[in-house]
Amino acid sequence: MLFMDFIAEIRRRHFVSGEDISSIARSLKLSRTTVRKHLLTTEEPVYHRKTQTFPKLGDFQDRLEQWLELDSRLQKKQRRTAKRLFECLQAEGYRGAYDSVQLYVKHWKLEQKMTPAITKAFIPLAFPPGETCQFDWSEEFVELGGIGRKIKVAHFRLSYSRKMFVAAYPCETQEMVLDAHNKAFTFFGGVPLRMVYDNLKTVVDTVFVGKERQFNRRFLTLVNHYLFEPVACTPAAGWEKGQVENQVGNIREWLFTPCARFADFNELNVWLEKRCEELSGRKHPSQKTRTIADCFNDEQSLLRPITAQFDGYKEHLLRVSSTCLIRLDRNNYSAPAA
Repeated sequence: MLFMDFIAEIRRRHFVSGEDISSIARSLKLSRTTVRKHLLTTEEPVYHRKTQTFPKLGDFQDRLEQWLELDSRLQKKQRRTAKRLFECLQAEGYRGAYDSVQLYVKHWKLEQKMTPAITKAFIPLAFPPGETCQFDWSEEFVELGGIGRKIKVAHFRLSYSRKMFVAAYPCETQEMVLDAHNKAFTFFGGVPLRMVYDNLKTVVDTVFVGKERQFNRRFLTLVNHYLFEPVACTPAAGWEKGQVENQVGNIREWLFTPCARFADFNELNVWLEKRCEELSGRKHPSQKTRTIADCFNDEQSLLRPITAQFDGYKEHLLRVSSTCLIRLDRNNYSAPAA
């Protein structure tokens, strides 16, 4: 696009200085056709851009629009970026370019701004008693034995009664996951029909298209022992286990702010279990006339009874050194010389 002062220079050099068209074209690196055109230009040119056709996303356009609709109901910090939506589409089998997704997202958001504001309604998820429990991890800061440190907290939440259970661990290894399930099911006095998880590596080995997952072999042993159905969320779809996601923030505010101080993990976990019982006295969020404890009394009888606890160890095939030592997690352990 040539601005008016540039066009004026062309006309001035030709009509005033007498410079020929070829010389002007060479010095300004323009074509002679462009120079001839602007010799006749007396008004500032107006450029009309043609409407850009929207790139075709094929069958994935409906899927992308569904995700945008779902994300629009979440808090701004929980919404997926165009880049993240592109990655989710790739997981569904999309092989197109990122630019097509980015342009559609921009176009969709612009349309939403131009649409008159209306009140959006949604149907909340309903969970029958004894059916579903949600699981998640969080990272908290505590003082143990006078030393400040980051810890991991395992969160469980029964979806019907909102009964919660939390347990603290030094890390998120698979042994901790297995132990947390033992403690949670003992606390609840039974096992729900299904458990809902993120795609954490200690639970899911491989994420396939849609809801198909390859679960970890050792984790499936736990599933087989307690006979519950494992369900993994869609990547970046936190609303599929929104209750426990919300619980993470509440527990941090209620129990870990200000900094909790205990002698060791045992003392901390005893206190956490006691606080979970006390928090059951709060009003149920949907059944306003009842407490969480009241609803849990209805739900507990529908949980599957525990016949025996799962042995929550993890197997490692290791080589014994010539000095009868086995190395695991940067620690050396002695082995029998035989």
